[in-house]
Amino acid sequence: MSGHSKWSTIKHKKGAADARRGKMFTKLIKEITVAARMGGGDPGGNPRLRSAVAAAKAENMPKDNIDRAIKKGTGELPGVSYEEATFEGYGPGGVAVLVEILSDNRKRTVADIRHVFSKNAGNLGEAGCVSWMFDKKGLIVFEKEKIDEDKLINLALEAGAEDVRDTDKEYEIITEPSAFEPVKRKLEEANLKPSFAEVSMVPQSTVRLVGKEAHQMLRLMESLEDSDDVQHVYANFDIPDEEMEQLSA
Repeated sequence: MSGHSKWSTIKHKKGAADARRGKMFTKLIKEITVAARMGGGDPGGNPRLRSAVAAAKAENMPKDNIDRAIKKGTGELPGVSYEEATFEGYGPGGVAVLVEILSDNRKRTVADIRHVFSKNAGNLGEAGCVSWMFDKKGLIVFEKEKIDEDKLINLALEAGAEDVRDTDKEYEIITEPSAFEPVKRKLEEANLKPSFAEVSMVPQSTVRLVGKEAHQMLRLMESLEDSDDVQHVYANFDIPDEEMEQLSA
């Protein structure tokens, strides 16, 4: 599994501390607001908003918070205007890193992101320097020990999945972005609960990291995600499961 997905799964298992949960709510509210602004306030006709609302509900965000964020996006309530941008750079060992942001002050955000990269053995690059290494795909991950392999593969492919990958401890279901929701819904209707699911930037290849570079890479990921302006971080590192869990403890 790509480093970003493995890292996200481990963080989810550990559970969010109150401060991290607050940051997650902030990020989700921004995403809901922007999605509503760009595609309207009806989740039924706005796939991006539908996904954002589903993510918010999965984090147990109160319905009032979701409704207010939608109304800020549609202009029914006053709100901040956010700019979307993607930054690209390199982490320890030459790992490719994509950072998606929503910011009300781009100049401040660029300075903050550059500082985080340089402080954690990385560097911010030019636009286009690593984005070609990633493809936008739906990614649905299941832990092997909790799933029936034949059932999962048959259902996923029948529902329209593009591929099923067998990794050390997980199965990865890969879909086209448009097929992500139908495939995920079909699997959940069969009582197959994923450990991780989102439309993601999936790397075409990975960079193996161990030891000091692995530790530096996880510090970089955590520091980037701690920024209020950062919505998503994608990276093509691969750290052995046991070492990832030790470093994330």
